[in-house]
Amino acid sequence: MLILMEPSATPDQLREVLALLEAAGIRSQVNESPESLSIVAPHASQALKPDRIEPMAGVRRVVPITSPYKLASADAATGRTVVDVRGVRIGGPDLVLVAGPCGVESREQLFTVARYVAEAGVKLLRAGAFKPRTSPYAFQGLGLEGLRLLEEARAEFGLGIVTEATEVETFDDVERSADMIQIGARNMQNFALLRRAGRAGKPVLLKRGPSATLDEWLYAAEYVLGEGNRDLVLCERGIRTWSDHARNTLDVSVVPAAKALTHLPVMVDPSHAVGRRDLVIPCALAGVAAGADGLLVETHCQPEKALSDGPQALLPSDFIRLVEQAHGIHRVLQLPTATGLWM
Repeated sequence: MLILMEPSATPDQLREVLALLEAAGIRSQVNESPESLSIVAPHASQALKPDRIEPMAGVRRVVPITSPYKLASADAATGRTVVDVRGVRIGGPDLVLVAGPCGVESREQLFTVARYVAEAGVKLLRAGAFKPRTSPYAFQGLGLEGLRLLEEARAEFGLGIVTEATEVETFDDVERSADMIQIGARNMQNFALLRRAGRAGKPVLLKRGPSATLDEWLYAAEYVLGEGNRDLVLCERGIRTWSDHARNTLDVSVVPAAKALTHLPVMVDPSHAVGRRDLVIPCALAGVAAGADGLLVETHCQPEKALSDGPQALLPSDFIRLVEQAHGIHRVLQLPTATGLWM
């Protein structure tokens, strides 16, 4: 259930409600914002009836959560969640772009890309220090050295760092260096890693698995949210289908579908979805038009020499064009008459 507190509720009144829940063996989370105060208590209705809680001082009303995703459900929040990543607000009114190479390869490569990403007005840099690869013989990333270089890039260009954690054993290292921790598609159902991400003190970007349904994706989000980390962003990155014109199929329809079910921000990664440079920009713009809160895009200064995913990395000029076009579409969608433009 979702327990909505009065705006004037005192700390003592909040503590009394929490104490009642704890005495009934119910785990709960407090959601506090300048506009509202609420308590999410999954499965509380099994132990307590709303009429036991609603008369308590400071309680405005109790709303049942009928969704199977007790914490990710839109019913579990009084509004949409906005995730702050080093001052960049994902899920707010602005479209957020996260861009950079697939992996950290060298200081020169990373700094070259970071420089033009920053000059394009993008505030978040993505790059993998640890790279899970299909082949064990492919480039696996620079590891701890890659994290050190990402820290240098942040200091040099003022960019927030988004990088992937691939295992529990190295999670602490990633958490120290990153401003946002990515859980990649291959690890969407690595439950130990999800629980560790839920205990992290940094925002988490959760990618959809290549064969995952929307239900499975949101259940994976529950593992993170259930450990107390509410700063979670979903990222669609394409699913495996029978089509062979692209590496994966970008499921644009999942963006509005996910946003209807959950309060979490939803981003789109067109680069991993299609695996082809010529398809990245059209698919990215489709994601924006579908209502995505942001884009995760790969770009490289010399894609032909990239150690991983070069064919899908945008050239610097293409990347700058994408930034301009994506923001242009987003601005149109913010107009009061935007819905009528498509009729």
